[in-house]
Amino acid sequence: ASYGPNPICKGCLSCSKDNGCIRCQHKLFFFLRREGMRQYGECLHSCPSGYYGLRTPDMNRCSRCRIENCDSCFSRDFCTKCKTGFYSHRGRCFRGCPPGFAALEELMECVEGCEVGQWSEWGTCSRNNKTCGFKWGLETRTRQIVKKPAKDTIPCPTIAESRRCKMAMRHCPGGKHRRRPAKTKDKKKKKKNLMERAQKQHSIFLATDKTSQ
Repeated sequence: ASYGPNPICKGCLSCSKDNGCIRCQHKLFFFLRREGMRQYGECLHSCPSGYYGLRTPDMNRCSRCRIENCDSCFSRDFCTKCKTGFYSHRGRCFRGCPPGFAALEELMECVEGCEVGQWSEWGTCSRNNKTCGFKWGLETRTRQIVKKPAKDTIPCPTIAESRRCKMAMRHCPGGKHRRRPAKTKDKKKKKKNLMERAQKQHSIFLATDKTSQ
């Protein structure tokens, strides 16, 4: 039987003009569709998005997924496909993967990521493999890869990092270095020469001025 523009009684064992299918044929799922204030039964081969097929001795039914942001589910509490923009992880849907797991973009799933250990202490401040002779150097710390990722395409976090540091010893013991006082002496010598030249020019100017008078 068919009532109205849609064959609402298709696959039914029993059907109502007002409520649609009441019982479905074997292997089909009963789905109660709501449209505004009206609701009617349908018999489907597979349940629509947001529902899963629940088989019972009495009648197979489409039951709603109770997992937030789930598009299709295997059971009430296990999602098999999340809505767009969400990653599937152990039957749940997440905006981002939990710690220790990496996002597999092509499948929108969270898989076991690269697990790293704790950072070591910062190493000795050095530059050009020397721990003295410079004012500034670099110090480095590292961490080990504890568990490799399930897929080679998933990158591991950085396992080494460096930062600028100030060396404990500016000058190496017994090493030769230029003394700053030498520069000071050169500056004083230049200043003295300039003063002498200025005084000489001033004396010449005074002598010339007296002659003109």
